[in-house]
Amino acid sequence: MVKTRSEYDLLGEKDIPADVYWGVHTARAVENFQVTGTPIGRYTHLIRGLAFVKEAAAVANHELGLLSRERLDAIVRACREIRAGELHEQFVVDVIQGGAGTSTNMNANEVIANRALELLGHAKGEFQHLHPNEHVNIGQSTNDVYPSALKIAAWHGISGLIESMAYLRAAFEAKAAEFKDVLKMGRTQLQDAVPMTLGQEFTTYAVMLAEDEQRLREAQQLICELNMGATAIGTGITAHPDYAARVIAHLRAITGIPLATAPNLIEATQDCGAFVQLSGVLKRVATKLSKSCHDLRLLSSGPRAGLGEINLPAVQAGSSIMPGKVNPVIPEVVNQIAYEVIGNDVTVTFAAEAGQLQLNAFEPIIAHSLFKSVGHLSAGCRTLADRCVSGITANVQHMRDAVTNSIGIVTALNPYIGYAHATAVAQAAHASGGSVYDEVLRRGLMTREQLDAVLRPETLTQPVPLNLAPRLS
Repeated sequence: MVKTRSEYDLLGEKDIPADVYWGVHTARAVENFQVTGTPIGRYTHLIRGLAFVKEAAAVANHELGLLSRERLDAIVRACREIRAGELHEQFVVDVIQGGAGTSTNMNANEVIANRALELLGHAKGEFQHLHPNEHVNIGQSTNDVYPSALKIAAWHGISGLIESMAYLRAAFEAKAAEFKDVLKMGRTQLQDAVPMTLGQEFTTYAVMLAEDEQRLREAQQLICELNMGATAIGTGITAHPDYAARVIAHLRAITGIPLATAPNLIEATQDCGAFVQLSGVLKRVATKLSKSCHDLRLLSSGPRAGLGEINLPAVQAGSSIMPGKVNPVIPEVVNQIAYEVIGNDVTVTFAAEAGQLQLNAFEPIIAHSLFKSVGHLSAGCRTLADRCVSGITANVQHMRDAVTNSIGIVTALNPYIGYAHATAVAQAAHASGGSVYDEVLRRGLMTREQLDAVLRPETLTQPVPLNLAPRLS
C-alpha cells in the first residue's frame, strides 16, 4: 500500500501520496488535463520564473508586515532550491491546461509550501503552519503570477536563442571568409544571373541572422513589462497598496532583468500583445533560417546530376535501398523546425485573439507554443552550425567552369557593348553552345584585353571602374 496523506479543497477530501510535494489542487489538475504528456517541469525556465515570482512576492509581503520572518525564510529557501534546479520533477501538471494557468500556479504554491514546511520541521500537508494560498500566494493571483513567470522564462529563453543564432552566424562568417575568392554564378528564379563569390553568398546568411538577433532583442524588451500586483483583473484587490512597487523592485534585483510595472494593470492583465510580437519575430527567424537551409540543399544537390557547388558533411547513410546515397539531413531537420515554429505562431495568434474581457484564459497554449519555438530554434541553430555549416567544402573548379560557360556573364558587358549587342551575343552563344567570350571576339565587339579586364573575378563580383573605350552603338 502507498502511504498517503489526506488533503481537501472545495470539492472535498482527496488522498495524496505522502512523499510528493504537490497537493490536492495539483492532483485534480493531473486527472483533468491528460493532454500532451509534457509536465510543466520540463520547461526549466518557466519553473525558475515561478520561483523568482514567489520569492519576490514573499519578500515584499514580509516588508509590508504580512508575512513573518520565519515563514519568509522558509519560502525563500524553497524558492532558491527550485531556482537551482531542485524539485522540478514535482511540477507535474500538463503544460496545456484549462483555467488560465491556475493549475500551474497552485502546483508551484503547493511544492513551495511543502518544502518550506520541511525546512521548518513540519510534515508535508501540515498547512496550519504555512499554507499554499494564505502564505505562498499572498497578495497574488494566477492572473498576474502566471504571465509574469512566463515573461521571465521567455526572457531567458530568448537570451539563449540569441546566443545560438550568434553561434551559427559565426560559422557562416567563417565559411564566408574561407570562400571569399571562390567565383560562382548567382541565380535569380533558379536561372543563371550574374557572377558572385561563394563568400558573398554565405555572408548573406550571416547578415540575415544578425538582423534577426536584433529583432529578438527588441521583442525581448517588450516582455519586460509585468502586471505583478494586478491580482485578479488588474484592480489589485487583496494586495497591499504598496505591494506592486515592492515586488517589481525585488524581481528586478533577483532576476537581473530590467522589469517594470505596466502603467495600466487592467490592460496588462488581459493583453497578450507582447507574446504575439515575440511569436511573430520567432516566425521571421524560422522563415529566413529555412530559406538558408533550402539554399544549402540546392547548392549541394547532386553530387553529379545537381548543382553540386558545395559539399555538405556526410553525417549518416541516406538510403535503405540506394547504396552510397547521402542526404542533406541537417538542413532538412531545421526546415521542419521552421515549419513547426510557423504553425506555433498561428496558435499564439488565435490564443491571444480569443481572450475575452478582463483575462486571457489561453496563456498555457501560448506558453507551450513559445517554449517549443524558442527551444527548437536554439537547438536547430547549434545543430546546423556543428553538424553542417562548419564542415562545408566548395567545388571550386566546377563553379569557375560554370561561370566561364554561362550566358549570364554577358550582363557584365552591357556598359561596353550595349544591351542590343549583348542580347544578340547571348542568343548566339546559347544556340551554338559556345561561350560569350568567343562570340564577342568573333563579332569584334571588344578586344581580348578588354574582355579579360571586364571578366576578371574582382570586376565581375563588385563595382570596379574600368577605363575602356565608350560603348558601341
